[in-house]
Amino acid sequence: MARRTPLALPKALLAPALALGATVGLAAAPAEAAVWNSCDQWGNTTLNGYTLYNNIWGSGAGSQCVWANSGTNWGVWADHPNTGGIKSYPNSKKVINKPITSLTSLTSSYNVTVPSSGAYNTSYDIWDTDYDHEIMLWVNHNGAVGPLGTSQGTVTLGGHTWNVYKGDNGANAVYSFLRTSDSTAGTVNILPVLKWIKDTKGWIGDETIGDVQFGYEITSSAGGLDFVTNNLTVSGG
Repeated sequence: MARRTPLALPKALLAPALALGATVGLAAAPAEAAVWNSCDQWGNTTLNGYTLYNNIWGSGAGSQCVWANSGTNWGVWADHPNTGGIKSYPNSKKVINKPITSLTSLTSSYNVTVPSSGAYNTSYDIWDTDYDHEIMLWVNHNGAVGPLGTSQGTVTLGGHTWNVYKGDNGANAVYSFLRTSDSTAGTVNILPVLKWIKDTKGWIGDETIGDVQFGYEITSSAGGLDFVTNNLTVSGG
């Protein structure tokens, strides 16, 4: 399986000097974009407590537009070439800012509509506030994509069974949890995953959890594909 190029510290906040292989913003956002839309590389906005990012960060990217009716109902149209390497991670982010031991709950529900073609994963990307640790929860994936690192076996946590991988991208540690059965809707209890990494495996200390992001890590979507977040909720504290 292809090794993923891990998401680095907030790419939407980095200087837009990252070269793109094609002009971004050639397609119009869909008509349902009643509240906000953007085809800008780093287009972002905050809606009802969630921050949305278009976030086209990989080399060789094509066109991509994000639209939103709210922070929890949004989608992306992307036309990225059929080449290797992650092109983008459009996402909606909720900020938690609590140490793991102070969290009494952290859950999320999702409902998405994703294409049957292309190469991508639908995933949570969870960061500590220092951006030393990245925890990815893949709820579905398609095409030639795969996690960074080496297999750590299988574990059942937070209501699902996951194949676990542990790696490092040179900037931060990456812990990837891939659902053993793809899903387009469900609820994930995130806190047991964090406690397992901390208490059972000892891979992290009592980190302060900052960003809980949910979106689509897109490698290819040639011809233009739609990714729709019908509903998303992140709650806890």
